Amino acid sequence: MMIPAAKDWLASPNKKVLLFGMSGLGKTHVSNMLRATGAWFHYSIDYRIGTRYMGEHIVDNFKFHAMKDPFLAELLRSDSIYIGSNITFNNLAPLSTYLGKPGNPDLGGLPCKEYRRRQDLHRTAEINALQDTPHFINRAKALYGYPNFVCDTGGSICEVVDPWDENDPVLKSLAENTLMVWIQGSEAHTDALISRFDKSPKPMYYQPEFLERVWSEYLSDNKLQEGEVNPDDFVRSAYARALEARQPRYAAMAENWGVSVCAEDVAQSTTPDAFVALIGKALEKRAKAA
Repeated sequence: MMIPAAKDWLASPNKKVLLFGMSGLGKTHVSNMLRATGAWFHYSIDYRIGTRYMGEHIVDNFKFHAMKDPFLAELLRSDSIYIGSNITFNNLAPLSTYLGKPGNPDLGGLPCKEYRRRQDLHRTAEINALQDTPHFINRAKALYGYPNFVCDTGGSICEVVDPWDENDPVLKSLAENTLMVWIQGSEAHTDALISRFDKSPKPMYYQPEFLERVWSEYLSDNKLQEGEVNPDDFVRSAYARALEARQPRYAAMAENWGVSVCAEDVAQSTTPDAFVALIGKALEKRAKAA
């Protein structure tokens, strides 16, 4: 793995950084701020997943629901209307809507078999999107002339890699091409994220073993069959446990493959220069601890 010295990072005219951590701690906000300068290319993993790798699945799901309406069905059959996904860096709802939640279909839930299939699709798509990073680094420089590059990853990156395996192919590729930076939240951040999620529970990707465990326990504890599950209640029950399970994986990614910065410090870094300087301090801290 190639972690630069702080002075080399600060002096480099071609900075390449990958941000990872819990969703809601500022990865996309920082990426948007950097992109707005015109000197940074913003590569969003979730956007790549939702357009390149799962775009057809997403649109087919829209069409499946539209076909239930006789008026829309006739227009679709005659190619009189077009249905597409308007996914953006800041609105990933088409992707999360397709991923869905398991449970009672009358409450918007998916049968467990279909839900697992979509989870598997997302896992493959996320790995592919992450492995596309070197291509986009080269593309950003050669095609558009961007000197700097920021990769904005999804919160589930730690679920599709093995941060303790020095030969993990995804992490090896990312570490060879970018400086990997964990935006580390505090307990207060975690509490705030859980509170926000409780108010508006959203679909998310889970590691298969974790999903099977929490799903089985939820059914057993509540004495329910899968078709009786309230989808929002289930994902609420799983969210805090998922955040807790991800923390050691994020920490290992930072320890073995990159550096970490505090979310509070990131929030105060309101300019590209301030953010670059913050990363420089993280590199100095890592060097002193080595």
